[in-house]
Amino acid sequence: MKKEKYLLFLSIFFFVVLIWSAIEPKDYFTWILEVTPGIVGFVVLLITYKRFRFTDFIYTMILMHCCILFVGGHYTYAEVPFFTWVREWMHGTRNNYDKIGHFAQGFFPALIARELFIRLKIVNSRLWTGYLVISIALAISALYELIEWWTALLTGESAEAFLGTQGYVWDTQSDMFWALIGSAAAVVIFSKYHDAKIKKTEEKRALAQRYT
Repeated sequence: MKKEKYLLFLSIFFFVVLIWSAIEPKDYFTWILEVTPGIVGFVVLLITYKRFRFTDFIYTMILMHCCILFVGGHYTYAEVPFFTWVREWMHGTRNNYDKIGHFAQGFFPALIARELFIRLKIVNSRLWTGYLVISIALAISALYELIEWWTALLTGESAEAFLGTQGYVWDTQSDMFWALIGSAAAVVIFSKYHDAKIKKTEEKRALAQRYT
């Protein structure tokens, strides 16, 4: 019951931020492109909830990722106010919120993949698990860059805010690099904590099955 209440809180928070992001965004076309992954993810989690329930830790991480997407969708990644201020304060040339987004694009999917690998017993070795989840996160990042390219080809100038290159010639490569850093950081920093959460969840599940 406690878990359900926590997930309800996360769901309410999800919709509050989503609704905020939908109120007069910088560009509605860009908003749709940016928030769609979060909405699709929510639907997938809802459909699969009875079959597979993640740890509260992962649900919290997913919400954090969605908030990053929704903020980027509202302002566009090139015009998030705080990072514009940082750019001016540091006399930089670009708004770097998109790099936060791509770091997150590696960080959070790596944790999600890690939990699936461990709890579904896809790979027994923790070393191979770490390597594979980082590879998956990097593959997701590369696929997203392809989607950006295809969107630009289909829609022309309408996709400029979605691409968010800001004139940086190596933007695509640096985006994937930040996703790689994010996924590696997730594995290195949170593996022990994540393992403890998984163990606790599995023990509760086993106990519940014993009394049903």
